[in-house]
Amino acid sequence: MPSLTPEQRRALEGVVLAEPVIGRVAAAFADAGHDLHLVGGPVRDALMGRAVHDLDFTTGARPAEIETILRSLTRSTWDIGRAFGTIGASFAAQGGELVVEVTTHRADSYDPSSRKPTVEFGDTLSGDLARRDFTVNAMALSVVTGAFTDPHGGLGDLAAGVLRTPSAPEVSFSDDPLRMMRAARFTAQLGFMAAPDVVEAMTAMAERIDIISAERVRDELSRLLLTDAPRPGLDLLVRTGLAARVVPELAALEAEVDEHGRHKDIYAHTLTVLEQSIDLERARGHAPDLVGRLAAVFHDVGKPPTKRFEGGGKVSFHHHDVVGAKMTAKRLTALRFSTDDVKAVARLVELHLRFHGYADADWTDAAVRRYVRDAGDQLERLHILTRADCTTRNARKANRLRTAYEQLEWRIDELAAAEELDALRPDLDGTQIMAILGIKPGREVGEAYRFLLERRIDAGPLGEERAREELLAWWAER
Repeated sequence: MPSLTPEQRRALEGVVLAEPVIGRVAAAFADAGHDLHLVGGPVRDALMGRAVHDLDFTTGARPAEIETILRSLTRSTWDIGRAFGTIGASFAAQGGELVVEVTTHRADSYDPSSRKPTVEFGDTLSGDLARRDFTVNAMALSVVTGAFTDPHGGLGDLAAGVLRTPSAPEVSFSDDPLRMMRAARFTAQLGFMAAPDVVEAMTAMAERIDIISAERVRDELSRLLLTDAPRPGLDLLVRTGLAARVVPELAALEAEVDEHGRHKDIYAHTLTVLEQSIDLERARGHAPDLVGRLAAVFHDVGKPPTKRFEGGGKVSFHHHDVVGAKMTAKRLTALRFSTDDVKAVARLVELHLRFHGYADADWTDAAVRRYVRDAGDQLERLHILTRADCTTRNARKANRLRTAYEQLEWRIDELAAAEELDALRPDLDGTQIMAILGIKPGREVGEAYRFLLERRIDAGPLGEERAREELLAWWAER
């Protein structure tokens, strides 16, 4: 079994020594008769040369005693999950605020009929590491004695880039089925390959994910999508049948095989759009964006149910944008995404084809204004999604689409500068409308407001005087 190299030892100790307050915490636990181990992700990331952001510790002390020890060092402690044995604390440190989480050695397991794990506290580090999700997360460093513990060969798996479970994968995934989705996330996040027995167990046990709450599934899916390269993880979910349980719309794209080559591979196209949207996200200076990435994944989910065979061997997907938006909203709602996120993603799916009308014919300024109005606060995300949606290998077509969208963005910027397009409103507000028409608040005010907004879109800024004249003419015709 591999042992720590001097470089790895220095990397681990560097995490501990970087903040002297960790030594104070270690000493307090030692004085109380307990060891304290840095464990899991921080150990793995330090050994991989990655930045360590979270400090997770495990100990034999029970939650009440953990809290007592931490409170002897800082007033800032909180109950993260006492039932799960975790107490958090923050300290003033050299690098700013230092947050640590300390958890009692434990073992989780799921009742076949329950959505929540049963937590049992343990007394040994070896028992705690055995119930960890993967061997690369089952290594620990004592911050009291400096001892490094790796009972399941995590160092070797780290070097090989392999995801294995400390116990048999069937046992590990039965204890917590969400670990199957975590395998997909680590495949993407770490660039590792899941071991064959892990993939086999995920495939055989995919239906066990059904007992996990929608909120936990949502959070794990979100973490996967927010990695730098989520494609391998999504592909693993699809290949093992997990996607069919949690995101069946994505699995349906993979099942949509066209053996005659009459249309492109929708599934491969979708993953390519996701990759290209991430590249654009970075190029345009944005942080990882969950809404935009969800839109890329869902943008074509309306194609399978709208697929029609036309004359001449052609295939059509009429209205797949509208159908897909409804499917997207339904799935994201079931996964307990926020109402705002559901609306934003569904809106992007609904609008993702709108640009193609511009590429095929010149739009008037009014059409450009409508595009901006319909996109609303999702305009930048729509720019990214629409650009990413071009995956054609036809260089001439790709260049034409790229040039057309650059022209559209330029026109939007020009109109925005001239007309305050990002704050598209009528030239008269509701109070002015009521004063001019001599009416009280009600439905007619809304109708008048919408009339003036349409005129603003069609003709650009009217000015208050012309807007007043057109409003009175409209009112007289009513």
